[in-house]
Amino acid sequence: MPLFCDTALAERIERAEARLIAKASNAARGRTSDAFVLPVAGGVASFAGAGSPYNKVAGLGFCGVPGPAAWEQIERAYAAVGAPVQVELAHLADPAIGAALTGRGYRLVLFDNVLGLALRSEPERVRPPGVEVRPSGAEEFEPWLDVVVHGFAHPDAQGAALHDELPRDVFAGAARDFAAAGGIRYIALYDGVIVGGARLHMTEGVAQLAGATTAPAHRRRGVQAALLSARIADAAAAGCDVAIVTTLPGSKSQQNVQRQGFDLLYTRATLVRQASSLVR
Repeated sequence: MPLFCDTALAERIERAEARLIAKASNAARGRTSDAFVLPVAGGVASFAGAGSPYNKVAGLGFCGVPGPAAWEQIERAYAAVGAPVQVELAHLADPAIGAALTGRGYRLVLFDNVLGLALRSEPERVRPPGVEVRPSGAEEFEPWLDVVVHGFAHPDAQGAALHDELPRDVFAGAARDFAAAGGIRYIALYDGVIVGGARLHMTEGVAQLAGATTAPAHRRRGVQAALLSARIADAAAAGCDVAIVTTLPGSKSQQNVQRQGFDLLYTRATLVRQASSLVR
């Protein structure tokens, strides 16, 4: 049976996302004194350094609607570090939040799809010939970073375009923050050569699968399927009951995970108010 997403499941997934972001941003305080995490209506407003993917407001829409005073506090915090306010809002969230944001001058810039898989039994691991997937320790951080940065720099030309690209130093900082937040890095090897990488974070039974990519020269060999199945199996063994992937709409990544049984649960809209228009 397809995995059905009601507001209770969406709230649980968004809460897991907010907790990951909060933990990663708290970890970033070791690198930048500007990092902050502000609680807001069940979610968080986070800043983890210039350009970080954890610079966002997330998890809103299931525990009340922030009022004008809350938005003013958030906007002042981002204005102080010269960053735009980026809000990720699930389409199952309270629609009053979207109305409030557009009324404050936020504009829609991007959609992401959230897909899920129920983990009801011990999943089978996919092991294509010559491909090995395993967790990667700190001693392999640089080669893991090399292959992931290279892979993301050459996306498959299918679906919606990427919103932006992260410089290597920003990507490295975010990856270290992810690990400090309890995330696990994975590497994929083909005949002993590192050809792909991915990440896994688990909280409250929700397995968040992120950052999977393969070096262009080694695509179409089953590396993505192997990375996906290894993380799913490890998450199920750790007691998670649902696995989550976020993709660009119509992308190769979405096609890949749907082939592995993931169902489209809901869409997140990204709304942005630029730093030049923020309250100071």
